[in-house]
Amino acid sequence: MKNQPFRERLRFALAGLRHAARAENSVRTQIGIFVVVMVAMAILRPGLVWWGLVLLASAGVLAAELLNTAIEHLVDHLHPEIHPSIRIVKDCAAAAVFVAVLGAVAVGIALVVHWLIIK
Repeated sequence: MKNQPFRERLRFALAGLRHAARAENSVRTQIGIFVVVMVAMAILRPGLVWWGLVLLASAGVLAAELLNTAIEHLVDHLHPEIHPSIRIVKDCAAAAVFVAVLGAVAVGIALVVHWLIIK
């Protein structure tokens, strides 16, 4: 599997994204929120820096959600029984998503405050 051509690696990545979007409510929720945010950005038409910040924050949330999904699937496969150490791993992965969401919300709040002051 290592050293595959770019096209194959892209195909694997898109397959992972499709699987996560089909199997995980939280990934579908994040994608839905991303679509709403992109519509709001198109309406507000902020500057390029704001587009960059919002896209970066959104990508961070989705990446964290995908990593959380991967960790949960791997851990559940390797250790299906409930175990306190496994619970900590899953909780920390979920916390990573939460921190990414808080960062994205902070960017959104900053954008709204900026937009209200400028307009």
